[in-house]
Amino acid sequence: MLTGVTDGIFCCLLGTPPNAVGPLESVESSDGYTFVEVKPGRVLRVKHAGPAPAAAAPPPLSASSDAAQGDLSGLVRCQRRITVYRNGRLLVENLGRAPRADLLHGQNGSGEPPAALEVELRRRARRPKRTIHIDCEKRITSCKGAQADVVLFFIHGVGGSLAIWKEQLDFFVRLGYEVVAPDLAGHGASSAPQVAAAYTFYALAEDMRAIFKRYAKKRNVLIGHSYGVSFCTFLAHEYPDLVHKVIMINGGGPTALEPSFCSIFNMPTCVLHCLSPCLAWSFLKAGFARQGAKEKQLLKEGNAFNVSSFVLRAMMSGQYWPEGDEVYHAELTVPVLLVHGMHDKFVPVEEDQRMAEILLLAFLKLIDEGSHMVMLECPETVNTLLHEFLLWEPEPSPKALPEPLPAPPEDKK
Repeated sequence: MLTGVTDGIFCCLLGTPPNAVGPLESVESSDGYTFVEVKPGRVLRVKHAGPAPAAAAPPPLSASSDAAQGDLSGLVRCQRRITVYRNGRLLVENLGRAPRADLLHGQNGSGEPPAALEVELRRRARRPKRTIHIDCEKRITSCKGAQADVVLFFIHGVGGSLAIWKEQLDFFVRLGYEVVAPDLAGHGASSAPQVAAAYTFYALAEDMRAIFKRYAKKRNVLIGHSYGVSFCTFLAHEYPDLVHKVIMINGGGPTALEPSFCSIFNMPTCVLHCLSPCLAWSFLKAGFARQGAKEKQLLKEGNAFNVSSFVLRAMMSGQYWPEGDEVYHAELTVPVLLVHGMHDKFVPVEEDQRMAEILLLAFLKLIDEGSHMVMLECPETVNTLLHEFLLWEPEPSPKALPEPLPAPPEDKK
């Protein structure tokens, strides 16, 4: 009874009804949404928009064939040695040329470990627990609108829905991109199972895997916000040949996920039910740099925290992913753009800075006037940063540059 009352109050507070989607077959709706049954009885709402499929798909991108023909533009050699010591220390050495050598972790830019770290390692004389070698070539190209082999995936975080991406979806569809944005289970218009196991990281990750495999093409760009960044990392690690670029918005540091026992969302269920009407107000205070009428409207339109107290608790308690540690992130060879709102009270900027240090190819962009919901607060700035990153490609390799022409002979008179 108490749950029904709080859900009613929560509905009135945000102006949208709670989740009430039953099992459906995968069908297209008239308003542009698709309901995909990822598992029997588990249905996700997906926004899929973009240009009509081309009659003939372009040939697959192949770095080796291009290199054989002498075209090395956008070709990056990823060479990295990751050493894990028994005391937990992580040493990352970058052995090849990388576009962002100044952001590499565990080295001084010359490929050698810092002197202090080297001295300490010698003093301790500890044998490494394991060593990971990465040696591959990646062709990083510009992703332009209307290219038939490019798809943008948008994944939201806890309490949100695909509605938080409205400005980004509209912007990139207008530019000719194909976009895919799902509602996580229990969020938006997706089904909301009343079983806590349905909201673990692994369950949600398998949902995102199913959506990715359904819509993926040759070059796929993953854009995640907050908790959604973890699913982007998971997919990039699982499908390194299909994930072309990754964008992480206020995603935090490269640490393994563990439930936080001091979090408000992990209080006893009866207490959490009583606090449900206050969650939207609390999120408004912590998630936005300002708390005016505009921000309240953005919160309502973005469906932030329009989920039941059961789903909130299950989502926060289910954030267990021990594999997603610093080593896991250091193994990624995909280019990553990190976007951070400086007023974010959920994710300190130091966490995103640490992420930039660990990743091989990382760019960190700070938005001074933004907070945790920066894509809603500063849509123009975010859209510009995202688009510039999509169009970015590395400088040509020196081997790809043509040989200079010899100087013309001087006239002899």
